[in-house]
Amino acid sequence: MLLESLLTLGPTFIKLGQLLSTRPDVLPPAYIDVLSALQDDVPPAEWGEAKRVLEDELGPVDERFASFDTDAISGASLGQVYRARIERDDTTQEVAVKVRRPNIEELVAADLRVIHWSLPILLYFVDESRAFSLENLADEFSKTIREEMDYEREAEMLTEIRANFAADDRFLIPAVVESHSGPRVLTMEYVEGTKINDVETLERKGIDRTQVAENLQRSYLQMIIDDGVFHADPHPGNLAVTDDGRIVFYDFGMSGRVDPFVQEKIVDFYVAVANQDIDGILDALIEIGTLSPDADRGVMAEVMEIAIQDARGEDVEQYRVNQIVGQIEDSIYAFPFRLPKNLALVLRVATVVEGVCVTLDPDFDFISTATAYLTEQGYREESVRRYLEETGQQLRETGESLTRLAPKAERALDRLDRDDLYVRIGVEDSEDVFETLAKRLVYGMLLTMSLFSMGVLYALEAPEASIVAAVFSVVVTIQLYRSFRKPHAIRAKPQFTRQNLRKRRGEE
Repeated sequence: MLLESLLTLGPTFIKLGQLLSTRPDVLPPAYIDVLSALQDDVPPAEWGEAKRVLEDELGPVDERFASFDTDAISGASLGQVYRARIERDDTTQEVAVKVRRPNIEELVAADLRVIHWSLPILLYFVDESRAFSLENLADEFSKTIREEMDYEREAEMLTEIRANFAADDRFLIPAVVESHSGPRVLTMEYVEGTKINDVETLERKGIDRTQVAENLQRSYLQMIIDDGVFHADPHPGNLAVTDDGRIVFYDFGMSGRVDPFVQEKIVDFYVAVANQDIDGILDALIEIGTLSPDADRGVMAEVMEIAIQDARGEDVEQYRVNQIVGQIEDSIYAFPFRLPKNLALVLRVATVVEGVCVTLDPDFDFISTATAYLTEQGYREESVRRYLEETGQQLRETGESLTRLAPKAERALDRLDRDDLYVRIGVEDSEDVFETLAKRLVYGMLLTMSLFSMGVLYALEAPEASIVAAVFSVVVTIQLYRSFRKPHAIRAKPQFTRQNLRKRRGEE
């Protein structure tokens, strides 16, 4: 029902569903499983409509192309892809032609207004941290969907990423045919391959699926950590494998850049994971803005231990998962994870790549691959060197503080000896505990007085006055009850990718 509704609402909501399908921080697993179908099952526009867009950009199809297959080979939410041939340098070259859906700009603009008008209503029903993620998700969606409609930008990003992998024969990125491209049409060389999640075909062709998974993860580590520009839509419809095991990337409409600060913190996070330094992992998440500083570090440490166990391909004991979920619900009223804008696409990539790698190899060890990459690139040694420098600086500052401590301590002791030492204490109450306690005391006293008054008035045979006192007692009781209620919010249970995958395969 949800899937049909999104398909009926049109391209903008299909794209929104695709984005939500990769966001376990916003939706529960059941919704994500349903929305994942939108990655592939998107009907293309009619050829007549697409032809008008194509000819407006490039001229008559028969003149610009040697041949053109009018049946789309891929239907996307904002455009569709066709196979064709062009004449170049006295040779015929097979190409893929991506054509934007007709009149999509006005439709997207109208749909975005609806989404932004509806957002405040949705935010009313969620907690503060999840509202933070949803607001950033809305901003990210508006930005990325407009960028994805700009095929000139896509051509630039594709060309830059292709150049970064030019010397690596493990990957294949189609080249742009500039003579047949424009703002609404993008023509690329056609590269054929087996869909990356077609496990049976890959197995039949003798392709090492574990090696493909490792290469895929390494490619995204390079793009995010080293290059600072990355392909941000790695769902199975946009990834293929050639017969010699090379990974093919399609559709660079959704792509992004990573600023140096985020790159540095991602490296800190991966190094901490490689070293199994739980405190380092939590510190990196807090510094980058994805984990609330107020989160219970003890509970979060256990969550990270389970996440590492799952990333290594080990079985997670279900009773332990349930225990930790209970701890989270008991000790953390606001969802501790949130999503800054500059990390939205990075999180999307991490989530989708994990799903693809686990499909290729259910026992794939993410941490081992990431550790090997960090070691090869010298990041772990750099992290150790930086740690030693920071430790040396802290020791110097500690030594300087110790030299100033003795005279200050002597002055404090002299004042204490003269009974001239005063201590001023300030109590920080960010959660308004004292205010709540005061309200409860006042409500309690008012309730006691009103109940007593009601009894006295009834004994004095003053029924009207006793009714007024009874109504007042009910109002005070309601207010007192509300002061004891905990805030409720929409919560998504943690999603353990391997566990869910194995469970689904067992059911099948």
